[in-house]
Amino acid sequence: MRIISYNVNGIRAAIKKGFIDWLKTNPADIICLQETKATQGDVDVKQLEALGFYHHWFSAQKKGYSGVAIFSKIKPDHIVLGHGHAASDDEGRVIQLDFGDIRLINAYFPSGTSGDIRQDFKYSWLAEFQTYLNKLKKKYPKIILVGDFNIAHNEIDIHDPKGNKKSSGFLPEERDWMTGFLKSGWVDTFRECHPEPHHYSWWSQRFPTVRLNNKGWRIDYIAITEALKKQLVDATIYPDVKHSDHCPVYVELKEI
Repeated sequence: MRIISYNVNGIRAAIKKGFIDWLKTNPADIICLQETKATQGDVDVKQLEALGFYHHWFSAQKKGYSGVAIFSKIKPDHIVLGHGHAASDDEGRVIQLDFGDIRLINAYFPSGTSGDIRQDFKYSWLAEFQTYLNKLKKKYPKIILVGDFNIAHNEIDIHDPKGNKKSSGFLPEERDWMTGFLKSGWVDTFRECHPEPHHYSWWSQRFPTVRLNNKGWRIDYIAITEALKKQLVDATIYPDVKHSDHCPVYVELKEI
């Protein structure tokens, strides 16, 4: 099972930058997107279907905002839109698919960069989502959680940790949540395979040279429960894929 997680920062914009052509290269069996900023009706899905993808969408009530989708060449056994948290579901932040005994969750975590109100929402969302995951793990020991977490966990995950110590996405409370999350029985697949520095998945668009000089943040993750750890084959990041201010992150799991 090859899985990609990718914040496309607007799927219609990504398509104009060659996203469909990239899908034609068969980068993965399952493509999980965040921040689609669109509904299914806004996209020519025939292009996806021609490539063999089943496609599932969960969009925000607010037009052109947030939203998640999963394109899969493997037919899911079950689909869950949202996770039962009204404030989150209204923003189209979580979609879940079952493949056999594996639950795949694609999540677009809130950002707190716009101010205190959204930062507080982010904290409450993180706490609620952790509680939800703890309960879900009892029913589904094998879970793959992918998405834009909007958190750089450790100093190795950000190009300028000192300069960003007061920036949303690298605040102590957010990093502590991430530490607790991983300690609760989750594996950061990329770090499991790549302990070395200078790997990022997002670069600010404010300064054109930032991505060129690789001054980024690693805020996109594919996490798996400990029950899946022995099935981990590889995990990587594709910084040269450029349809967005993020890039795709990838994991491969073997069947047992």
